[in-house]
Amino acid sequence: MADSNGGGGDVKRSRVLKKIGTHSGSFHCDEALACFLLRTLPEYKDAEICRTRDPKMLDTCDIVVDVGGVYDPSKHRYDHHQRSFKETMNSLRPETPWTTKLSSAGLVYLHFGEEIIANALKIDNTDDKVSTLYNKMYENFVEEIDAIDNGVSQTEEKPKYVISSHLSSRVKHLNPAWNQPDADPWEGFQKAMALTGEEFLLRLNFYNDSWWPAREIVETALKQRFEVDSSGEIMVLPQGGCPWKEHLYDLEKTLNVETPIKYVLYSDQSDKWRIQCVSVDSHSFENRLSLPEKWRGVRDAELSEVSGIPGCIFVHATGFIGGNETHEGVLQMARTSLNMGKQ
Repeated sequence: MADSNGGGGDVKRSRVLKKIGTHSGSFHCDEALACFLLRTLPEYKDAEICRTRDPKMLDTCDIVVDVGGVYDPSKHRYDHHQRSFKETMNSLRPETPWTTKLSSAGLVYLHFGEEIIANALKIDNTDDKVSTLYNKMYENFVEEIDAIDNGVSQTEEKPKYVISSHLSSRVKHLNPAWNQPDADPWEGFQKAMALTGEEFLLRLNFYNDSWWPAREIVETALKQRFEVDSSGEIMVLPQGGCPWKEHLYDLEKTLNVETPIKYVLYSDQSDKWRIQCVSVDSHSFENRLSLPEKWRGVRDAELSEVSGIPGCIFVHATGFIGGNETHEGVLQMARTSLNMGKQ
């Protein structure tokens, strides 16, 4: 049994259309996303989608995903169900760290992802942004779909509760119910492609429009750290509210920063200044260098007296953050704390 779309009407039928093959029957998140992603590419923009398990019909397709028992990029065959298939991003691209078995979504993304991203953002695929967003989108969007489709658990322990609202689950519920024998599966598959595609593009646009500009700000600030202080351990952000932690950890590795940043300075909403300690890593509450113990929990004039620095506002009781009225004052707090920490 097969179902397919007609490629968009009689006018388009007059041209020779590409054909994307995938399996019929119940559909899943991975092939729905794979088909959507392929259709974002100029080559497959108007492609007909043929949902079938008939090998003869699949042989007429230009590209086949999630069915057929073959993974062969040279022939555009991207199935992952065969016993011999064990590929991951890491096995096919050793420079990447991810070892989750790929689904059809992951396979299409691995082979076409840079082009998909460049095309969606209307930039050249040689742009440095493309490779960064390629990795970001796999780690934070596609890998989850790969894992769920292949039955890879998030943890070896029994979860304390069930998450049933993730993208793969929502796609599953677009299939006709068991007691709806006359329901049109093609209608549901179209909704699945639209749902997965919309969420993919929303996430990509967020990373492009918000995450990437923050990264550029942090990268510039990190490169200018020696202009702030000769130690190279204090970084100043030009504006408050910019997410910096994730970017800082990554950029320190990318830029081979030998002496890690200890303090990040930035202005707050009231145009006062903050000093925030950098934690040991993104999952730790331990700081690389906390603010001095005798400053902690002290405020205002008392703090200025204890520290010898004018304009102090506060230092948190745990020593991870503090404030000052001015940029000069908060910079002095950072320098003094740095010197005290090295004594």
